Amino acid sequence: MRKNLILTSLLAVLSIITATAQYADYGKMSPMLRSLVLDNRTAMRRTPASGDRQVCAFVRIETQNADSVLSEYGCRSLAHFGQIHIASIPLRSLAPLSLCQSVSRIEARRGNSVLMDTTALVLGATRVHLGDGLPQAFTGKGVVVGVEDIGFDLTHPNFYDTTVTDYRIKRFWDFLSTDTVGSTLFVGADYTTEEALKTYAHSRDAFIQSHGTHTLGSAAGSGYDSPYRGMAPESDICLVSNAVTDDLQFIDSADVYKFTYATDALGFKYIFDYADAVGKPCVVSFSEGSPMDFRGDDVLYYEVLDSITGPGHILVASAGNAGQQVTHVRKPTGMETARVAVISSGKTATFSVKGSSNNYQLAFKLYGEDGQMVDYPVTVADIYQRPDTLLTDTLQAGTKPYYITATCYPSCFNPAENVMEIVLKTDTLLGLQTYAGFDIIGQEAEIEVYRGSGYIVPADATLGDNAFSVHSPSSAPSVICVGATGYRTGITNYLGEYREYDQGTNGQRSAYSSVGPTYDGRIKPDVMAPGTNVISSYSSYYIEAAPEASDVRWDVEHFDFQGRTYAWNSNSGTSMSTPIVAGIIALWLQAKPDLSPEDVMGVISRTSRHDPAYTEYPNNEYGYGEIDAYAGLLDVLNFSGIEDLSTRQPYGVRFSFSGGQLHLDFDQDEKSSIVLKVYGVSGQQILKRSIPVNGRHATIDLSTLRPGVYAVQTVTSDPTTTGSTLIRK
Repeated sequence: MRKNLILTSLLAVLSIITATAQYADYGKMSPMLRSLVLDNRTAMRRTPASGDRQVCAFVRIETQNADSVLSEYGCRSLAHFGQIHIASIPLRSLAPLSLCQSVSRIEARRGNSVLMDTTALVLGATRVHLGDGLPQAFTGKGVVVGVEDIGFDLTHPNFYDTTVTDYRIKRFWDFLSTDTVGSTLFVGADYTTEEALKTYAHSRDAFIQSHGTHTLGSAAGSGYDSPYRGMAPESDICLVSNAVTDDLQFIDSADVYKFTYATDALGFKYIFDYADAVGKPCVVSFSEGSPMDFRGDDVLYYEVLDSITGPGHILVASAGNAGQQVTHVRKPTGMETARVAVISSGKTATFSVKGSSNNYQLAFKLYGEDGQMVDYPVTVADIYQRPDTLLTDTLQAGTKPYYITATCYPSCFNPAENVMEIVLKTDTLLGLQTYAGFDIIGQEAEIEVYRGSGYIVPADATLGDNAFSVHSPSSAPSVICVGATGYRTGITNYLGEYREYDQGTNGQRSAYSSVGPTYDGRIKPDVMAPGTNVISSYSSYYIEAAPEASDVRWDVEHFDFQGRTYAWNSNSGTSMSTPIVAGIIALWLQAKPDLSPEDVMGVISRTSRHDPAYTEYPNNEYGYGEIDAYAGLLDVLNFSGIEDLSTRQPYGVRFSFSGGQLHLDFDQDEKSSIVLKVYGVSGQQILKRSIPVNGRHATIDLSTLRPGVYAVQTVTSDPTTTGSTLIRK
């Protein structure tokens, strides 16, 4: 009898253990990982080998023996930052790992897209686009400019020095490379010598993408025999070609889960680690992103970004291009009903709903082609009563099916607020051929709707706006978030065709540029830069593969180099403004290598140019204003305290320094002498002299000056030749 009792007890314990192993702690996981756990159970029943697939994720482990915990579940730590690890996790291990008491959070997310405005791709010719007027003393020399992007042509002459003898790309990690034999990297392979880089020649996706070739040129291109020089033309270059949604054709379905935000973070670390290894400061440009969320999918991501940025480590990212869309709808308290249409050019739309109370209802109105309508009410209480607080249903509007998924959770920014997250799908175009939408019903609650994907359109247009449209990771506190301004409104392409694209002039915010605040109420973007109609380099491999592509029609020039055809191409978007800011920060890092993100924000706040239409800065459209490379340099070098020193460079005169002689070359004949002043970094005026001008040229002997950086002020009767610049002796 006793033996039977023991056996029965053992069987009961075993059944509990077995049952427990079949479940996961979904509360610790981001939605992508919860879906993977559920999908993987089905997949493993069909083929057990599917459990060998890996996902790259952030894991917070609150114990000293974190490596042992990961090893116990068959996981591998790829990098760690305090308690947070970036880990490779077998899909079969996600559920049991979530049940480990020392694991408090597992997070992964995918879905980045490049942030260019695909409405039009155009050319600009303002001085800042051309890299003209950069201070003579600062070119990014001694600084690493990192770019994480897609579509790189490593052979473009823009990435040599101006003599095309010094190849400036020093490292390149391609996530999609198939040269993985012997690679120690989580995905793909890297190339670390000039010979290996030139032999590899391009990222694997360069035949269908050219985005990275363009952004790198804006940040650090030498300009090769053209006026289209980048901001930091003498910097060293370190690149990472990651993977976005458009790259899926290059990824085996079993490996898709390896490409997440966590993998992107490994890319940032790779660039910063290289800069540290060569003892140089670094700025990284990232022109990708996706909408924010209330789930907290980015909590660990942002903590890692806080860890890898700091003195000499600056990360710059695009605000996004959702500024022309309704991204936010607000039904105020006292209004009984507000109607919102849901539209998608595909088959899916996602959005989140947040209320001041839970006393409201969403009543879905979904129509079929035959005019039949289904009315489907949903409340927060309904969803919380469901297992895993997850509602899934198929709704039939006549012959047309709709698939709805809804979940509820406390907002990661304010746990007192509940958020309802909705995914609405159909088999055909959503909301374009027949109406699809919902009514917000509840007089006592203020209700806000936030766009994820697709479009939300309120029946009352006054209830909708473009707020909360800044993308992640630029929304992170430690990341410099960049919006776009416009100057030129049209171009003539290499075929002689004129194209017009008007997104504002004189530094106005381009309408597509996303605006803040962030979901937790912080002001973003931080700074603006020209992003509309920017000319930069384009991939020769893209031109070779798709000579009739629509964006090739926006090339402004084709030219040959070492037997290949290359291009200067126009493009628009916050993707284009971001590398301009990164390149300018590289100049500042050359002046002061230990600048931190907080220091950079201080310079931006003190020196950015303001749109006169706005009286309060920072604000959620412009941040602190449009970046000013030269005024920022004066601030970094402590020249900004000199009372009579201009913070504007004269654009009618060029400065050059050689053999102890300062040469001034004017655009037009000068008819009188000019006054020239020289200041040291202490702020002291070292020299003041009246100089006769011989036509368009003047020279002054500065051979007695000690080596260092000096500010030179010119004063003339012509405003185009009055101003200051920096020289280095």
